[in-house]
Amino acid sequence: MNRFIAALPAPLLDWTLFCILWGRGLPLQASHIASFGAAMALNSLLKGRSAGVWAGAARDWRKAAELLVVSLLALWLRGGVLGLLCLRWGWAAQLAIVAAILAGLLVTAPGYSVVLSSASAAARLRAAAVGLVAYSFALRLVYLGTVELLPEEAYYWNYSRHLDLGYLDHPPMVAWLIKVGTLLFGQSPFGVRVGAVCCGMITAVYAYRLTRELFGATSAAGALVLTQALPYFFCSGFLMTPDAPLCAAWAAALFYLERALVAGRDAAWWRAGLALGIGMISKYSIALLVPVAMAYMVWDQQARRWWRSAQPYAAALLAAAVFSPVIVWNAQHDWVSFAFQSSRRLAEAPRFALHKLLASALILITPTGVVGIAAAVTPRPVSAEDGGDAARRHRFIVLALFVPLAVFVAFSLRHEVKLDWTGAPWVAALPLLARGLTAAASRGRLQAAVRAAWAPTLGALLLIYGAGLHYLALGLPGAGYGKHIELIPVGWRTLTREVTDRASQLRGQPGGDAVPVGMDRYAIASELAFYGSLQTGRAMQTSSAYLFGGLGLMYEFWTPRKSLEGRTLLLVAWSAGELTGNEIESHAERFSPVEDKSLMLNGQLVRHYYQRVAYNYRAEAADDTQR
Repeated sequence: MNRFIAALPAPLLDWTLFCILWGRGLPLQASHIASFGAAMALNSLLKGRSAGVWAGAARDWRKAAELLVVSLLALWLRGGVLGLLCLRWGWAAQLAIVAAILAGLLVTAPGYSVVLSSASAAARLRAAAVGLVAYSFALRLVYLGTVELLPEEAYYWNYSRHLDLGYLDHPPMVAWLIKVGTLLFGQSPFGVRVGAVCCGMITAVYAYRLTRELFGATSAAGALVLTQALPYFFCSGFLMTPDAPLCAAWAAALFYLERALVAGRDAAWWRAGLALGIGMISKYSIALLVPVAMAYMVWDQQARRWWRSAQPYAAALLAAAVFSPVIVWNAQHDWVSFAFQSSRRLAEAPRFALHKLLASALILITPTGVVGIAAAVTPRPVSAEDGGDAARRHRFIVLALFVPLAVFVAFSLRHEVKLDWTGAPWVAALPLLARGLTAAASRGRLQAAVRAAWAPTLGALLLIYGAGLHYLALGLPGAGYGKHIELIPVGWRTLTREVTDRASQLRGQPGGDAVPVGMDRYAIASELAFYGSLQTGRAMQTSSAYLFGGLGLMYEFWTPRKSLEGRTLLLVAWSAGELTGNEIESHAERFSPVEDKSLMLNGQLVRHYYQRVAYNYRAEAADDTQR
């Protein structure tokens, strides 16, 4: 009871100061950050007087840094709770801050305890690992519905509005997951993204199981930590893109292929085929696991028997059966999706992009991860703890990692690459990295350096995620908003509100209400459709620059030019030049002047955008004599 009473002053100061600052008009994020800082200062003062261990921590810069990290992690989590309750659920700020304070205490209480504990280093590391996994999951959960959708996510939500067996640029799994999520949880960012969280959990489970089979339970725990912290896996478990189901299917397929090829389990082939098929209806790149299996069946003497067995071929047939809806869709649409992902990319002008591929690796798994892989694949003696099949297991996971990467490296020598292309193949890196992370003793200087670097790397990653999500949901004091909202999703709700207000002024025009048209491939049109449906309570039709000769991806299927013949269009663009010129003006009877608009958020300028009204749209461009 005495300890409880002694702990009360800091939370009480936190709540009181927040209410005062908020009541005097200070922004929500500044109020809660200031009150948190004051509470932490009081807490440190009180505990510094009553506990000698805190005074010792103040003299030990490492422990002081660890305490600061725990405090900041608590700050970012409580900001997410505050934003969720206050901004999305409509709670009064004075009540929402109570829940936010409790959320912060759930981080600081065990976190400080671990930092200041006199337990062994191994025990502290185990407790820190559990805390990292729990914190990473909680962070994603509280920000899931408050951070605005990326344009890609909004575009895939539009997939779910037009459910089909396939789409031009991706298979249909992402659309099906979003549809289920929004049916269960409503048309909201949470409903869109909840499928990604589920896929992240599946990825973590299979990464754990794969690593346990390869290198034991201790390494498996390390792999679980890495799935929650490394950038690619954190993002694929938060953002609803095709990478979310792809990553889950890749992890499952790798696990079952290991069980079949290394452990010799016949039944694992069926599960591997199913996982491969699910991966194929998520993203085509999982097909790179086929040459992985074939290479292992050539290289490994024991695995060669599978060439003469029916199981691998039956698994391939099962994968093809699961993938068959996409084949049917492509057959009905002149194979456009297969062409889009193959011949179209190969036909692009030659461009050296290996440096971009290497940079993507540094971003997706961090420099520590890249060096950790180099350390993991260097020759090492086989110890008794590795077991008799150590070389076979190591051979499998190395092939699983480097065969897909080799394909992307070869492609990058003459073609452009994208950041996420090598994402899922890094699943195979998790067991190797986890083994180095959890090794009782490091072999060689490189391995020792990597092992020492993991703790600050993981801590820094969590701080970056927390600060970034806080910025996107609530903002940060003194930090303005980036103008490229297609990359940093802040301001789409406000932009949509302004566009729909302008469109409502054009109601009753010949041909029906005005249709908002984003003058890019899909970003503006997709975000306007998503947030417009939330704000108006009804489906909102939008389209893209495809109507005026640009690219539109699936908007070419959803809004054919003929379907908007004679309609009034409200054009929205990031630059005035995108709204003028012969290619634009030949597609309508007349136009209003270009309007320069300022997108403001919380009193700050985000960026300028431009509007223009096109009356009586023409699907076919008129020549000069007709105009």
